[in-house]
Amino acid sequence: MEVLAPVGSIEALKAALIGGANAIYLGGNRFGARRFASNFSDEELAGAVELAHSRGVRVYVTVNTLIKENELSSALAFVALLEEISADAVIVQDRGLLHVIKAKLEIPVHASTQMGIHTPEGAKWALKNGVERVILARELGLEEIAAIKKAVPVGLEVFVHGALCYSFSGQCLFSSFAGGRSGNRGACAQPCRKLYRMGEEEGYLLSTADLFCVDNLPALMEIGVDGVKIEGRMRSPTYVLLASRTYASAIKRALAGDSELVNEREREMLGVAFNRGFTKGYMSESQIMQRNYADSRGLALGEGEVRQGHLHIEAPSLQPGDGVTLYLAHRKIGGFEIGPPVVQDGGHRVPFQLPEGRYQVYKTKDRDFPALEREIASVQFRTKELPRRKDLQLELPGIKRTPRGAELSAFVSSLKVLERVLPFVDRVYFEWAERMEEARALCEAEGKAFVPMLPRVSPRIPESSSESLMVCNVDQAERYRERRLYGHYSLNMFNSRVVPKLYQTMLSVELSQREIAEAAAHFPGRLEMLVFGRIELMVTKDPTIKQGMLVDPQGKRFPVYRDVAGYAHVLNSSDLFLLEFMKEIESMGIESVSVDLRRKAPDLAVLVAKSFRERDISKKSAIKRKCGAITTGHYMRGVD
Repeated sequence: MEVLAPVGSIEALKAALIGGANAIYLGGNRFGARRFASNFSDEELAGAVELAHSRGVRVYVTVNTLIKENELSSALAFVALLEEISADAVIVQDRGLLHVIKAKLEIPVHASTQMGIHTPEGAKWALKNGVERVILARELGLEEIAAIKKAVPVGLEVFVHGALCYSFSGQCLFSSFAGGRSGNRGACAQPCRKLYRMGEEEGYLLSTADLFCVDNLPALMEIGVDGVKIEGRMRSPTYVLLASRTYASAIKRALAGDSELVNEREREMLGVAFNRGFTKGYMSESQIMQRNYADSRGLALGEGEVRQGHLHIEAPSLQPGDGVTLYLAHRKIGGFEIGPPVVQDGGHRVPFQLPEGRYQVYKTKDRDFPALEREIASVQFRTKELPRRKDLQLELPGIKRTPRGAELSAFVSSLKVLERVLPFVDRVYFEWAERMEEARALCEAEGKAFVPMLPRVSPRIPESSSESLMVCNVDQAERYRERRLYGHYSLNMFNSRVVPKLYQTMLSVELSQREIAEAAAHFPGRLEMLVFGRIELMVTKDPTIKQGMLVDPQGKRFPVYRDVAGYAHVLNSSDLFLLEFMKEIESMGIESVSVDLRRKAPDLAVLVAKSFRERDISKKSAIKRKCGAITTGHYMRGVD
């Protein structure tokens, strides 16, 4: 079982090699999900591959953002370069890019965790589409991982250390819609690490602890997992070295039958390097939150008292050369390096003025870190000269899309709303619920198409005899591949090459008008656009978040509800509203538009459905009043 280390810089590369990682993953200057890491130029990538291979370490390169239509050729050219410099695999999220790579190149492809694969059906789909390894969703338990491994002969990789996304498998639109920076494009602004209020509760309500799953290594080895992955391409080289060394050593000890996989000194140093609290994750726990603070504070030492210019704390492990930082509640006060005690009772001199009192104390530097930094710096790295990157132009056949009056679909979650809106819609996507057959009967009586919508996340995909279904992930699409399938926008259709091919595909809600037109001009199937409703920003397994209204420091209100599968959904603070652009949308040949009326009052639902059916823009003000706030989303601006 290989240990994969995160490499966001040349120094981190050196650290991973020293730490004993079997493989590294890193990104180029484009198309990687960590846009703000240092990352690597083409020449640096070639040098990194050469250095890693000289030490027997494999190199996987991330091309794991969603790819726009006009970027497909550039992305393919970059992957061709990776094949040329002998990278061992490429990590991909975009299923259109996956399709293009498998048609044109030989380099192995690993499915990014952001592809959201979380069942044997999803793993089977990946294998059929040429994927050699699946990086599984982080929400899976050990039994679920074992079931996938037993059912499908595809390589499996799981995250075992580092940051844990609050939203399922990193599929998050919060940063995109609330902050204008798309996580799907490598620019996440981490809204999950900010303060929120819900009822009487206030804190970092969406902030998870970091994974620390070393105790699960023997179980993962028994299952036959191929790789365990450390998160942290934005973190320090010291962190990379310590995390790599800790997990590589733990695997060796597990193979030797040792009961202690990591000693206290290793835990301490890794906890100092980066620490916002630790969890074993959903692999073996249900509680993964740490809501007191969201930043890395190092290793918690407890409460200390400052008096007469000295810090007094019961922390026998503190030694000269260690560093500490003091906090009062959420406020960072300052830090200093420990010197020899200067008073009899062991107090440590504080080298700046500080009011007397009690403070929370964290160890943020270890006395051995400077030696590790010197060891990292001693590794020689050289770039490798390359010929100019070859241009690859994809031949994308043009599709003549006829301007048309688009059909109107409605997402519905209650029978009351369904009865009111049926006269105005052509099709109903009914949210998975107990009263499904009653809803079906109502639609059939009115001659309207009825399409059950499967849950957003389904570790056990529900049984359905319906000929038509809306699917939210490739797992469901594979399970019901013989049915008439409608794709939800969570399937992230960014370009025309996307697979699997469905009866109807919904475009990503992150695309602009121009980008929609470009993708539609080359897509041979039926297309749908969401034109009204609260976009789902997050879907989370967190069992502790309540239903209600999440409020940010600016006063924006984000509704939260829990679905029948137990997952919580965080919705946008305003409703998407594109009624005024309907002529433009229809001129692009989009076959269907949809309005999301779930959890809407019947009066608002019928007002929206009737207005969109009649293209009655005069109702905009009335709809806005009832919604509270409306937005054009990314239709006018897109995402970078």
